[in-house]
Amino acid sequence: MGVTCVSQMPVAEGKSVQQTVEILTRKLELLGAEKQGTFCVDCETYHTAASTMGNQGQAGKLMYVMHNSEYPLSCFALFENGPCLIADANFDVLMVKLKGFFQNAKANKIESRGTRYQYCDFLVKVGTVTMGPSARGISVEVEYCPCVVANDCWNLLMEFMQSFMGNHTPGNPSVFGNKHDSIYSPGDTMAQYMELFNKIRKQQQVPVAGIR
Repeated sequence: MGVTCVSQMPVAEGKSVQQTVEILTRKLELLGAEKQGTFCVDCETYHTAASTMGNQGQAGKLMYVMHNSEYPLSCFALFENGPCLIADANFDVLMVKLKGFFQNAKANKIESRGTRYQYCDFLVKVGTVTMGPSARGISVEVEYCPCVVANDCWNLLMEFMQSFMGNHTPGNPSVFGNKHDSIYSPGDTMAQYMELFNKIRKQQQVPVAGIR
């Protein structure tokens, strides 16, 4: 597990999500990146059950239960702007038993699925983000495998991302600001996916050209 940056790639003008993914993966393959299987990251939203909220005007909390195919034996539970719990894969069974406290927001599952690429010390995952049957956007995850301290390799990560993302290279992820010189962890990657998924959900409130 190295330092990872997760970002959104906008859909190219006049293209669909799938066509933009193909353009991006073609650039990676021209660089010399090799396919290394597939990946999937999914996220289900749970909200605080009404029966547990004391005040009528009190806002309910959201919890996001996430899975990552890179960590098949783990389940991640995150609160927005809060802690990340890393549990065993059967945590989903526990959530069913906790339905009196947290209820699943039906039809709100979102996932990113696509191809993994290896290029030297970098692992790149380009995914199509879907909600239900519809493609909603594109995620790009880039991991620099030999390093575990974000500040030590961010410039190198950014230079590599510029080679295939061009002007859409992301800025410093917010999670990096909290890490300083501490060790990067898988929970930090999941926090970035949570931010990305929430951003894409909000974008769907306004029609986006080029997305089918």
